[in-house]
Amino acid sequence: MAQVAVDNRGLRLFTRYLVLSLVALVFLFPLVFMVVSSLKPDNQLLADTGSLRAFMPVGDISLDNYFAAFDRAPIGRFMMNSVFVTVVTVVLSIAICSVAAFSFVFIDWNGRGTLLSIILATLIIPFETIAVPLLLVVSRMPWLGFEGIDWGWLNTYRVQIVPWIVDALTIFLFVQYFKDLPRELIEAARVEGASWFQVYRRVVMPLSGPVLATAAILKSLKMYNEQYLWPLIVVQDEAHRPIMVGLGYFFQLDVAWGELMAYLTLISVPVLAFYLFMQRAFIASIASTGVKG
Repeated sequence: MAQVAVDNRGLRLFTRYLVLSLVALVFLFPLVFMVVSSLKPDNQLLADTGSLRAFMPVGDISLDNYFAAFDRAPIGRFMMNSVFVTVVTVVLSIAICSVAAFSFVFIDWNGRGTLLSIILATLIIPFETIAVPLLLVVSRMPWLGFEGIDWGWLNTYRVQIVPWIVDALTIFLFVQYFKDLPRELIEAARVEGASWFQVYRRVVMPLSGPVLATAAILKSLKMYNEQYLWPLIVVQDEAHRPIMVGLGYFFQLDVAWGELMAYLTLISVPVLAFYLFMQRAFIASIASTGVKG
């Protein structure tokens, strides 16, 4: 009987892993098609799309599409812009949103519940409804630079960063996590004479590894993947354009499908690398903290 139970358990485990592997293959098919297609010339790429050869690196395989993609668009510049905008926005967003969440959870002040509800209600407002009003605001905002006061933020990095620093989802994540932290730690720190900022910096944030990693992952993926509509509106020069806007370079006159697949592959590599890195950081942060979030 024991042997039969072991065999049944092994069969269930094998079946489970087989189903999970098939599901993973379904999700990997578009990535495999993209990478394989980036190695083929256009005529072969289009001819292979009707068969399984579309997922196999067979035929005339080369890196010519990648070299041609770099000649068609300043990919290096676009990628640096995207990484810079994403990193700066994520760092500032985590810093400001965590402070806001700290005040909502630990500091008593009138109207905090109402204000938090209003902030969370903005999650249902689509960006398209505020794009034009936001454009009118940033096109008339002054900026004090080294050469004096500049009117308008168009064609700058700040117009791609400042509007997205504070968002309701990041504040919500920190609020929910901070609510689960032991109040005794906060009260003990206050009794010892710590200021609210010291409590935030020395007590709360060292225990917030899981929510920091989660907020960083979600905010980074959102910023990197959605750098198209807003930059397309407010940025016209190549010096400040992000990587997503560069897709338009491959639809001019004739569509270069192989070069487009190469470009999409180059776009996906930083996202996958960042996700794998942050996944390890997320697991490490959970293992290093003694407080359940």
